[in-house]
Amino acid sequence: MTHTTSPLTTDLYELNMVQAYLDRGEDKEAVFEFFVRRLPARRGFLLAAGLDDALDYLETLRFSAAEIDWLKSTGRFRANLLDYLAGFRFTGDVHAIPEGTVCFANEPLLRITAPLPQAQLVETRLINILNFQTLIASKAARMVLAAPGKVLADFGLRTAHGAEAGLYSARASYLAGFAGAANVAAGERYGLPIVGTMAHSFVQVHADETTAFENFARARPEGVILLIDTYDTEAGARKVVELAPKLKKDGIAIRGVRIDSGDLAAGARKVRRILDDGALSDVIILVSGGVDEDVLLGMMNSGAPIDGFGIGVSLATSIDAPAFDCAYKLQEYAGRPKRKLSEGKVTWPGRKQVWRSYDTDGRMRGDVLTIDGDKQPGEALVVPAMRAGKRIAPAPTLAQIRERAAGDLARLPQALRRLESGYDYPVTIADALQALAEEASRGR
Repeated sequence: MTHTTSPLTTDLYELNMVQAYLDRGEDKEAVFEFFVRRLPARRGFLLAAGLDDALDYLETLRFSAAEIDWLKSTGRFRANLLDYLAGFRFTGDVHAIPEGTVCFANEPLLRITAPLPQAQLVETRLINILNFQTLIASKAARMVLAAPGKVLADFGLRTAHGAEAGLYSARASYLAGFAGAANVAAGERYGLPIVGTMAHSFVQVHADETTAFENFARARPEGVILLIDTYDTEAGARKVVELAPKLKKDGIAIRGVRIDSGDLAAGARKVRRILDDGALSDVIILVSGGVDEDVLLGMMNSGAPIDGFGIGVSLATSIDAPAFDCAYKLQEYAGRPKRKLSEGKVTWPGRKQVWRSYDTDGRMRGDVLTIDGDKQPGEALVVPAMRAGKRIAPAPTLAQIRERAAGDLARLPQALRRLESGYDYPVTIADALQALAEEASRGR
């Protein structure tokens, strides 16, 4: 399903540079790569995400007559730029690390090869898409690793930084291994499972809690989940026990209960005993509120009887690391390698490839970052995705991306799977890339 965003969703300096390029006829082939410079604290790995939306953007990028008229009205741009944008089509090539692949700092998640004005113009939106989805997928993957076998759902739309962020959060967390999201639009746009229970307000508008539970169950009899902590969590659980036989006679089974406040682990233990004593051992317990990977690890270590977690702001804003130090940098122009030498932001030049090797047990052993064409042992991660502005293959399904992500997470070194700090996955810079960097530094 194609969705377009205004091509004006860009930084002014992209248009300024394209104007200057056109004025000088500077349109030779350029190579840009998107990568994360360094991992945030407590991030031992990344999970690539956002490529499908990035390719969708490149394929559908068009300027409408109204947008061209607006640009003209600003008085900033000359006719040559306006004419160029009016007929704009992306005609370049794209190579990328597939979505759902574990990756690390300085590894090119995306490579654009195109005439310089094209490659420059698309920078801002590509960073916008890839940075955020990879950020959220990487955060979600930590939660999936922290709570194996548990049902995780994205409840983050209401605290996401905008509607699109909420959509991207749902998609990125699902491909990382979440079971679904509360965001209905994500179900329509991406086809992922949508989940939801009820709010405290629903209980409060009723004269008593039992009536609220029954009315909700009869309105939505499939997969009934009841929110039991509006007044008193244990009392709410007892009311569920009392109501269950009445609903069962009418063919309605209570699937689960949700707790959204207090000491979630302690509350779940008390509720589990009440449900079990009431012959509702098959009713699951879901919790939400303040959940992140540390909470999940604590819950797992304590053996709390919780079957699933709704996770909001800590996921949708990646609250402990809300952005990556990422970049989209020129690596080659007119056949010559280019290298940025700014202090603290030095880049590796040229078109790059990542080779990954594995131990005999199938776990990732280390990566080699090198120039494209310098074959190294292992698996090449950067693969063709688009040629001459068109995808070279149909987009993988979210189910296929989830499968790739699950496979890669399973092959992480144990220290990364356990979310231990202090372990640095080895990424080696090959001799060929070192030599190219020296050449680019001398020839700048």
